[in-house]
Amino acid sequence: MASTKVNVVLVTGGSSGIGASIVRLLSNAGMHVWAGSRRGTLEDGSLANVTPLVMDVNDEASIKAAIDKILAAEGHIDAVVCNAGNGIAGAIEQTTVEEGKYQFETCFWGAHRTIRAVLEPMRAQGFGRIITISSVAAVVPIPFQAFYSAVKASVLIYTKALRLELKPFGIQCCSILPGDTKTGFTAARKFVKASDDEGSVYFKKTKESVGRMEHDEQNGMNPDKIAKAVLRQLQRRKMAPTSTPRIDYKAIGLLVRLLPTRLMLWIVGKIY
Repeated sequence: MASTKVNVVLVTGGSSGIGASIVRLLSNAGMHVWAGSRRGTLEDGSLANVTPLVMDVNDEASIKAAIDKILAAEGHIDAVVCNAGNGIAGAIEQTTVEEGKYQFETCFWGAHRTIRAVLEPMRAQGFGRIITISSVAAVVPIPFQAFYSAVKASVLIYTKALRLELKPFGIQCCSILPGDTKTGFTAARKFVKASDDEGSVYFKKTKESVGRMEHDEQNGMNPDKIAKAVLRQLQRRKMAPTSTPRIDYKAIGLLVRLLPTRLMLWIVGKIY
């Protein structure tokens, strides 16, 4: 009979921010964590049970090499947390196809590449846990960050469909939907090139809207809140389809489902 306890976990984007918090909390819970990142570094080098791993989710060869390394050392992978991501901001009209692809490459296709690479060994062992990091922005359309909302919505739907497909194989899936979180993600967000045009009809509103978001993020929740939500799901016998840390963001998700779309969009427009 396959084990149903999570011992070996791969976390992508594990070198900083939410990923680093996830790595730390899972390690403290006694799990052996492989922290994947492009540089293969750790925010806290003193952690026990953590192995840094060079892994670029945009490179299939890099992913395969990382998975092979884990399997050679451990013999199995119990869970993967797809956390690696990025963010762009700007008006939809000013966003080129290439800039839109940049947003999807890491957040969506990077998660898909990683998940595909772990499914065969998980199916063979008859057990596995897959967690994706989506966002409340998946259910709340954020103006001037439409591509971020779109990619997080894609991750959410992908994870729900994956849950249905993998149920016969003993593999469970869950998507975590954080709200505003205080990390280095805010400073790393990229603006589309055309947003620098001060003569644009979108210039002022873009800066105001994203500025409001940045303020909320830097006054937002500690990333440990998201890490605790991940840990809770990995320790449950049956993972929930979705989990939204903090009661106020759960309430936002509920209101989005209950309110008429016209009213919900009016409220979001007043905020951003």
